[in-house]
Amino acid sequence: MTMDALSRRTLLAAGAATAATLAAGCGSSTGSDGEQAGAPAAAGSPGAHSSVPAKPPATLIGDGSTSDTGPQPHQPAPEKLKPGERPPQFVVFSWDGAGELDNRLFTRFRQLAKDNNASMTFFLSGIYTLPEAKKDLYHPPQHRVGASDIGYLTDQHIHDTIEQIGAAWLEGHEIGTHFNGHFCGANGGGRWSPEEWDSEIEQAMSFVMNWKTNTGFTDLPALPFDYRKELIGGRTPCLEGQRGLLPTAVKRNWKYDSSGPGGTQVWPQKFQGGALWDMPLQSVPFPGHSFQVLSMDYNIMYNQSGNNTKGSSGSYDAWRTQAAGSYLAGFERAYNSNRAPLYIGNHFEQWNGGIYMDAVEQTIKTIAGKPEVRLVSFRQLVEWLEVQDPAVLRKLQTLTPGQAPTGGWETFLGTPAAAAASPAAG
Repeated sequence: MTMDALSRRTLLAAGAATAATLAAGCGSSTGSDGEQAGAPAAAGSPGAHSSVPAKPPATLIGDGSTSDTGPQPHQPAPEKLKPGERPPQFVVFSWDGAGELDNRLFTRFRQLAKDNNASMTFFLSGIYTLPEAKKDLYHPPQHRVGASDIGYLTDQHIHDTIEQIGAAWLEGHEIGTHFNGHFCGANGGGRWSPEEWDSEIEQAMSFVMNWKTNTGFTDLPALPFDYRKELIGGRTPCLEGQRGLLPTAVKRNWKYDSSGPGGTQVWPQKFQGGALWDMPLQSVPFPGHSFQVLSMDYNIMYNQSGNNTKGSSGSYDAWRTQAAGSYLAGFERAYNSNRAPLYIGNHFEQWNGGIYMDAVEQTIKTIAGKPEVRLVSFRQLVEWLEVQDPAVLRKLQTLTPGQAPTGGWETFLGTPAAAAASPAAG
């Protein structure tokens, strides 16, 4: 999406208390949700960056681009809350686009996750595995063949992205979808029918599952997962088009959607007839302002420098502090009250000198070691929710943002019945 198009995004306001931009998830016109893709490199060129960890024996799928390697490693076993037990504080860090460019931000945050016992969700743009020379394979709904508002990656960046995606899955991260061409606004996904969204999903899956044929790379192993099983949720570009997407998501047996245009810090509920968990980005406090901001790097940037991704460098330190402060304020509000999961969305971008990447890193390092904090993927959160007592979830869902349970958690969620006294000896 071009920055001129971004300028058409407006601020949401709920009374005088809340404001957030609707342009969440938008990038600029080229590269990884905004970065310049550059000229193609030779197909089959060796990766320049990190190597893929060793993986178990695989059952290859299709042309060998993907494989079934069995259960995903490093997945926590979901545990049912005991009566009266305080819920963990879940935090989901997610990434839209998830392409590896020369800035190596994918590599950076994989390492940060390792260092802090974190899992994340990477919403992969399917065309980040498709060479520009093969762009005629992409038939976007309501657009010309090969069109894309985020451009295409160089062949080397595709190579590096595939490498990162495989390594991330083996480390326990989730691979979701950010779909393909990132069309927003008047000609975007908000106008697409369920059938058109189905086509977009099918194409995203095809590009991921046929990267060997499409790229000609011979020096990378198959991705270690079956994307047909792995893909259980996504986030639409610019948080647009959810209404058209949801019927298709249900038919595809997805588990959740994170495309809502803004939510509050409450416990998630199911929607679409109880088929999907609704996990939208949330409104969180915005230090120095009376309104709140959507929990995504782009929206914080928009409220600091507008559409300008290279704002005044003299403001970078203050903006970095403000961005981290916003995430941490959202965390503290939940952690010290209703314990609602916190969702934070990001892009692998260097907007305003990379300050938003620094803010995310600072947030992770600050909260990772706190008691009962779990940094998880959306998939892991869904698995935890689905083993809970529905009555307990209904109680949690009654708590509003910042509301602690009356009488404490033991009273609110019930305590085990006292053991019956042994009968006295006669």
